[in-house]
Amino acid sequence: MPGLSNALTPVLLLLVSNIFMTFAWYGHLKYKTTALWIVVLVSWGIAFFEYCLAVPANRIGHEYYSTAQLKTIQEVITLVVFAGFSVFFLKEPLTINHVLGFGLIIGGAYFIFHGPL
Repeated sequence: MPGLSNALTPVLLLLVSNIFMTFAWYGHLKYKTTALWIVVLVSWGIAFFEYCLAVPANRIGHEYYSTAQLKTIQEVITLVVFAGFSVFFLKEPLTINHVLGFGLIIGGAYFIFHGPL
């Protein structure tokens, strides 16, 4: 992605790839009457595009971030995307327990990026 910094490009690619993967993994829950074999095939098709973004994100990102940092970025993005997806697409409530649990995971990400104590 021309014009974007090496640090930002993988984050943006991971963000978009996670949107695809969230739909691949959970989007079918809104269509429970559709045959399982159909939702599996559709999910595989969606996941293909996720891989087309995630693999380059990690390849580009590894020049700037450690592998552990890339995985942490991906997990934090996954939580944010999933929370939004649950509320806006699946119409499920986000409870205080969800927020606290996600917060603890995000708090753990702090230690990945801030060296030894």
